[in-house]
Amino acid sequence: LFLDHGEPCTGSDESYCMNGAKCFKIPSMSTLTCLCNDNYVGSRCEQLQLESTSYNSQETGMMVAIIIILILIVLLLAGIIYLICK
Repeated sequence: LFLDHGEPCTGSDESYCMNGAKCFKIPSMSTLTCLCNDNYVGSRCEQLQLESTSYNSQETGMMVAIIIILILIVLLLAGIIYLICK
């Protein structure tokens, strides 16, 4: 988008964007715009956006169900082995 409609910033405008972002001047809007690197957001790429590692409730429920089933299988096998060896 910016490469098609904007020109790279020059002179003092080059330092407008933060955190290594690329600065572009959009002539039709007379404004500076930043193309942020990964994990940065904001009009000047000034905010670090941490990646979320949270799970949604459906994924969490599925993991809990699988763990419970595995525990039950292990207990069942342990019971069978106990009865056979008795």
